[in-house]
Amino acid sequence: MSSLQEYLKSAAPEIDAEIDRFLPRTFSKGWYLRYFGKPDFSLDTEAVQKSISGPIWDFLSRGGKRWRPALMLLACEAVGGKKKDALQFTPIPELAHSGSVIVDDVEDNSALRRGKPSLHITYGVDIAVNAGNSVYFLPLLILLKKSRLSPEAKVMVYELYVSEMAKLSIGQGMDIFWHHGDKTVMENEYLQMCSLKTGSLARLAVGLGGILGGGSVKQVAALKDFATSIGIGFQIQDDILNLNPMEGWGKETGDDIKEGKRTLMVIHAFSVLPEKEKERLKWILDSRINSELEVKEAIETLERSGSIDYAKEVAVELVSRSWEKLDSVLPKSKAKVLLRQFADYMVERKI
Repeated sequence: MSSLQEYLKSAAPEIDAEIDRFLPRTFSKGWYLRYFGKPDFSLDTEAVQKSISGPIWDFLSRGGKRWRPALMLLACEAVGGKKKDALQFTPIPELAHSGSVIVDDVEDNSALRRGKPSLHITYGVDIAVNAGNSVYFLPLLILLKKSRLSPEAKVMVYELYVSEMAKLSIGQGMDIFWHHGDKTVMENEYLQMCSLKTGSLARLAVGLGGILGGGSVKQVAALKDFATSIGIGFQIQDDILNLNPMEGWGKETGDDIKEGKRTLMVIHAFSVLPEKEKERLKWILDSRINSELEVKEAIETLERSGSIDYAKEVAVELVSRSWEKLDSVLPKSKAKVLLRQFADYMVERKI
C-alpha cells in the first residue's frame, strides 16, 4: 500500500496547485474578465470575495484526501494517456465534491467538517448554499475557456458531468427521504442510493480520466463500473467510521444515528434483530434528538447484530467483482497496479 500512499501524497500538491491556478483565493475583477467578459455595470468584488471565494477556500484549505482527482489521473494513465493531459482538469471532480459536501452539511445540519465548524455554521445557511452551488458550475469554465479538447471530447465531458451530477442529486434525495423513517429500506435500494450519491463523483473522475486519456468505450465503461463499486465501498466505510471513528475523523461521532440514516448496517440489523430490539433501534433513529447514551446504545446494537462486519463483507465483494472486469480490459501498467490498491484503500481506510 505504500506506493499508493506515495502517489496520493505526491499528487495532492499538484492538484492543489491546479485548483489555486483556476480559482483565486482573493477574487479579482481580472478573474471575472477572463472567464465572463466585461461586467454590464459595476462588479462588487468584496461581496464576491466574502460570499464565494472566501468560504470556498476556507473549506478547501482544511485539507481533504483529493482522492477523486487522483483517481482521475490514474484512470487517464491506465488507458494509455499522460498525466499532464489530465492535470488541468483535476479541479472539476474536487470542486464538484466540495460543493456536494458543503450542501450536504446544510441538509444534515452537521456541526463539524474536517475538524472545523461546517460552513453554514460559520457563514450562515444562505452563503453556504450559494457557495456550494457555485462550485458545481465554476469548474466547467475550464472547458469553456482554457481547454484544447476537440469539440467531440468536450461534448463527451459535458454529457458525463451533467449525467453524474444529476444522479448525485437523485441519490441524495433518496437518502434524505429515508431519514424521515417513513419507508422500510431494502438492501438493493441502499446500494442504488450509494451508487447515485457517492458513486457519481467517482464515475465522473474515472470517466474524465478515460476520455482525456483516449480510452476505448469498453475501457471507460469498465472504469465507471469499477468506480461505482469503490464509491459504494467508500460510503459503507464512511458509515462504519461514523460509528467508530479513528483519530483524525473530523466529524461528529454517531451523527448518522442522530439523523436517522438508514445505512446498510441499519438495514441488516432490522432483518436479524428480535422484534423488540428492532423497534428500540427504530425508535432511537426516528427520535431526531438523542442523548449520548441512546447513540451509544444504537451503535452497540449494530455491533452485536453483526451488521458492521456484514457491511464490510458487502463492500469487499462488490469491489472484487468489478475489478475482475476492469482487469481484463486494461494493459499492464503501474497505474493499473495503483488502481487495484486504490480499491483496497477505499474499503479499508481508517479516516
